[in-house]
Amino acid sequence: MTERRYDPELAPLVASLPVESDWSDMPAARTQMLALMGAMLDQPDPPGLSHADRRIPGPAGSPEVRVRVYRPEGVDAPLPGVLYLHGGGFCIGSIETEHLGAAQAALAAEAVVVSVDYRLAPEDPFPAGIEDCYAALVWLAENAASLGVDADRIAVMGGSAGGGLAAGTALLARDRSGPDLCFQVLNIPELDDRLETPSMQEFIDTPLWNRPNAVWSWRHYLGDAVGGDVSPYAAPARAEDLRGLPAAYVSTMEYDPLRDEGIRYAMRLLEHGVSVELHHYPGTFHGSAMFTNAQVSQRASAEMMDALRRALRR
Repeated sequence: MTERRYDPELAPLVASLPVESDWSDMPAARTQMLALMGAMLDQPDPPGLSHADRRIPGPAGSPEVRVRVYRPEGVDAPLPGVLYLHGGGFCIGSIETEHLGAAQAALAAEAVVVSVDYRLAPEDPFPAGIEDCYAALVWLAENAASLGVDADRIAVMGGSAGGGLAAGTALLARDRSGPDLCFQVLNIPELDDRLETPSMQEFIDTPLWNRPNAVWSWRHYLGDAVGGDVSPYAAPARAEDLRGLPAAYVSTMEYDPLRDEGIRYAMRLLEHGVSVELHHYPGTFHGSAMFTNAQVSQRASAEMMDALRRALRR
């Protein structure tokens, strides 16, 4: 196996992070994640921002969806809107676990951010989660005026599984002639259920995310459809036609099993005429930016927010 040359600021952290987590036992995996995040969940809200929880109409025949709406204070003019989708392998996470990330996006992009508490697998497998995300997008667009949002400047944003859901939501919006999106942020996205890329094959013991986690993630999300005819809205890497999608920002980390599917999706977007900004960060691992203030992590966060801000100001 090739030696992994982690960034010097990240290398000491690697040994302290879990590699093994039993995703066959989802309650235990969720407990482990909450324990890992620890103090991150107790950080005070950044100043200059208000937020409120809402319950909005879900997909037809489904429960309401809880969302958290963030807005920078002291701004009266209509702002851009961002649909924010948390990560967690389609099975873990909530608007609470990524409260700080959504708040930072609202401040950095000077935008109204709607963070979505979509249903999780395995209790609610595909298409429950993606349909909740799309329902929230429709609600955001239809209520843009009352939310103080410019309906012509709405983006979708997510990391990890949230990045996969963001890509799937963009596909749904295009194919259903739904709300027009001006941008999609796909941060370390989970896009391909086939698990065949070199990085997915190689990284079986990387911290925070690895091939065994990915196998269980897709099993929980797709249920009996695993290995069969999988929808591109579940696994956007399977989409044959990417024309007409919004411009994209895609980021990948070197020692992440999701690395190659993110890069390949970015390249395919470009081949289909979609403008793409692709950033790859050496010496990093999946989610490393969440747990450290290393310079490479600061740069990754700053460049992602800068791309979002620029896209929403065009």
